[in-house]
Amino acid sequence: MAKIMSAKKPQMALSALLIVLSTLLAACGDSSSTSAPQSATTAAGGAATTAAGGAAATTAAGGTSTTAAGSAATTAAGSAATTAAGGAATTAAAASGPAVKLTVFAPQGPDYDLANNGFTKLLSQMFNIQFTWQTTTWDGGPAKEKRQISLASGDYPDVYLLIPWVDQFTQADLLKFSKQGVIVPLNDLIKQYGPNIQAALDKNPDYKAMATAPDGKIYGLPQWVDCFHCSYQDKLWMNSEWLKKLGLKQPTTTDEMKEVLTAFKTKDPNGNGKADEVPLSADVRDTLIPYFMNAFIYDPQGTSGNNNGTLVLNNGKVDTQANKDGWKQGLAYIKSLYDAGLIDQGAFTQNNDALKKVGDNAGGVILGSVTVLHPYAAVTGGAPDGRDKQYDAVPPLKGPSGANFTGYNFPSAPGASFVLTSKASKEAQIAAIKMLDYIFTTEGEIKAMFGVDERTVVKPGPNDKALEQGATPLYKTITRPAGVAPYNSDFGAALGQYNNTKEFRAAQAIPDDIYSQAGYERRLYQATQLYAGHEDKSKIYPYWGVWIDPSLGSEVATLQTNIESYVTQNSLQFITGSKNLDKDWDAYVKGLDGLGLQRYLQIQQEAYDKSSYKK
Repeated sequence: MAKIMSAKKPQMALSALLIVLSTLLAACGDSSSTSAPQSATTAAGGAATTAAGGAAATTAAGGTSTTAAGSAATTAAGSAATTAAGGAATTAAAASGPAVKLTVFAPQGPDYDLANNGFTKLLSQMFNIQFTWQTTTWDGGPAKEKRQISLASGDYPDVYLLIPWVDQFTQADLLKFSKQGVIVPLNDLIKQYGPNIQAALDKNPDYKAMATAPDGKIYGLPQWVDCFHCSYQDKLWMNSEWLKKLGLKQPTTTDEMKEVLTAFKTKDPNGNGKADEVPLSADVRDTLIPYFMNAFIYDPQGTSGNNNGTLVLNNGKVDTQANKDGWKQGLAYIKSLYDAGLIDQGAFTQNNDALKKVGDNAGGVILGSVTVLHPYAAVTGGAPDGRDKQYDAVPPLKGPSGANFTGYNFPSAPGASFVLTSKASKEAQIAAIKMLDYIFTTEGEIKAMFGVDERTVVKPGPNDKALEQGATPLYKTITRPAGVAPYNSDFGAALGQYNNTKEFRAAQAIPDDIYSQAGYERRLYQATQLYAGHEDKSKIYPYWGVWIDPSLGSEVATLQTNIESYVTQNSLQFITGSKNLDKDWDAYVKGLDGLGLQRYLQIQQEAYDKSSYKK
C-alpha cells in the first residue's frame, strides 16, 4: 500500500502542471520520475538543491535547520481559497508564550526547503512551534540508513515524519522500539488532543487495523491514501494510434494480445520504414508479469513496490500462488511472447529512467504498449508531438481457461510515517499531535498537499466539475506558470496526505478532457474503472492489518525476502529460457519448500487468525 522502493532522480525540467500531478499520484507509489509516489513513486536524488523562493541551498541527503515559531507565514492560515475549500476545519489563532521546541526527522525533496517552507511557517504560527529539521534524501536506501543510525545511536529526534514510499517504520519496527522505550504510544494523546485523528480511526476499520498493535496501542500513524487508481496497479497501456493505423482493435484475450504485439513488431505502425518498434516494455519496478499472469491465475502482486508477495487466501488459509499450475501456465505464455521478440530485452532489468527513454524516444514513437501504473511513467506528459495522448488502458485479458483477473493492491502502506519518541517533552508531544490533527482536517490537508495560498489551490468555480459524479467540488489546483520556481509552500502529498479519503479525492475539481494534463487524474480514474471488479475478493490477503509477533519479526523478514527474491529470480529465468519450465519446475517448487515456505505460511496464518479480518 513488504515495500521495495526504487530510487530515481527526478527531472527538474518538468512542466509546472506535472508538479501538481506528482502530488496527486504520490500515494500510488508508482515509479515514474514525473510522479511522486504511494504510490508511490520515484524517489528523488540526494544532490544538494536550492529551494524555491530564494531560500538557502539545502542538502536533500541530510542537514539540520530551524524554523522559529511566529515567523511570518507566506499566507495567513485562513486564506479564502483553502478555508472555503476546507469546510469543517477552523484555523486556530497563533499561539502565544514560549515556543515549543520540536526536532523533526523528515525526507526533503529537491524542490523543498522544510525550514523555510510556507506550510512549516503556518504550523509554527498556529501551534507556537520552533522546528528543528533533520533532513534526509528521498532516496530510499540512504534515507532508511540515516533513520536507523539515528535510532541506533540514541540521538534520535522528537518526531519522525516520513514518506511511505521512501522509508517508514514497519510494524515490526514499531513493536521493537516500543519495547525499548524509544517510541511513545499515541492513544491518550489522540483522545485528548486529536479529535480529527480519532474520528478517522473510528470511521475507518482498515485504518484502525493498520494503526493498532495487537496490544491495543497505537505506536505510530500511517498515512491513509484511498487512491482508486493506485488500488489496481496491474494496468497495460497500449498505443491506440497504432491500433487505428493497422485496423486493429484492443485485444481482449491472450491470443489476441499476441496477434496485436506481433503486428506492432512486423507492420511498421510508426511508418518510418524501420523495424524499430518496441511492442511491449516495462521496468524492474513496473513489472509486466502480474498483468499477464492474471489471465491464468489470480496474482496479487502490484507494480509500484507496495506488494511484491504472492500470498492469497485459499478457502481461508494463507497460501502462495507461485507454486500452482496456473502460475506455470502464465510463465509459459509470457515466455512465448519473449521468444517471439515481442518483449523489450530491457523490460526485466531496466529502471524507470531507461523506460522513459524508450517512451520519449527522440526519433519518433517506438513504444507500442507498457505495463505501468499510469502512462506518464513511460511517456512524459505534454509531449510536443502529443504521444502522451496515444496510450489507453487495455482491460484485463481473458486466458484460455477463462481466467480474467486483476490484482487488488491496498493503496496505503502498513507501518507508520508519524512516530513520536521518548525525546519529546510533554509539551512537544501535545504540539506534535495538534499539528498532525490539523493535517487530518480538510483544510489542513489541502494546505499541506497543495499550498497555503491561491497561487496553488483555489475554491472551484460554478462550472468546475468534481472527479466523481455526484460529488461537490471542494478544491481546484492551479498550474504554476512555466519558468516560475517552485513555491515551497506545501509539504506535498509525500508528507501531507494523512487523511486522504475517497471522498476527499473525489471532490477535486478536474477538467473533462482526459487527455489534457489538467485532466490526467480523470483519465486515470476512468481507466481504472475497466479493472475494478476483476479482482478475486475471496483470495485477497489483508496483509496491511496483520501484525506479526515481534519475536518472529527477524525470522519472517528473512523468509519473506528469500521467498520473494526466489520467486522473482526463477520467474525471469523461466521466461528468458535459462531454466526450462518442463524440466525444472518440480525442482523450483521443492526449492520454495527448502527456503521455509511452509514455516512462512504458518506464521502468517497464526497472525491472520488473531487479526480483526479473520472471518
